[in-house]
Amino acid sequence: MFTGIVEELGVVAKISNNAMTVQASKVTEDLKLGDSIAVNGTCLTAVNFSRTDFSVDLSPETMRRTSLGQLSEGSPVNLERALLASDRMGGHIVQGHVDGTGRVMSSRVDGDSIIFHIRVPKRLNPYIVEKGFIAVDGISLTVVKRGASSFTLAVIPYTLKNTNLASVSIGDRVNLEADILAKYVENLLDRKYDPEDKKS
Repeated sequence: MFTGIVEELGVVAKISNNAMTVQASKVTEDLKLGDSIAVNGTCLTAVNFSRTDFSVDLSPETMRRTSLGQLSEGSPVNLERALLASDRMGGHIVQGHVDGTGRVMSSRVDGDSIIFHIRVPKRLNPYIVEKGFIAVDGISLTVVKRGASSFTLAVIPYTLKNTNLASVSIGDRVNLEADILAKYVENLLDRKYDPEDKKS
């Protein structure tokens, strides 16, 4: 589990259809084989590492479901280690299980912030709530406004400086993970009451 608070901006050193190596320094400090690391919001397993980089395997499902396939050598990526029980919950609960990808439609300056307009797959739109949480490339962000098939975000200078959003271009795909609480609520409401459940 993660919080959506990016610890470090890594750089892709090598990537193929089934593996990736990322240059990093902070997240490798206490890394162990088999540890989970969120890379642009995608929970991946460290299969090899050194003090200056780590490697992960990429499954076909990961490549289909996420935007990792658009990365290339030199691409900046958001990195976060799994949450410790003693850590503060600075963002929100992020599983690292990407629900789908959105597409950056536009960006504009609003004071010191940048407003991003992101188109979202129709199936994810019900989980997006104005002033609610959403993870975009693993970053815990607040929805400013929701449209019929899109939403907007206001990104402050600190977030721009310390995440990959500073390098995002119009048309780029970004990983999206909806708030898990919304998905659980939907699942509970969709269940039909069965008297037999009460007996078990």
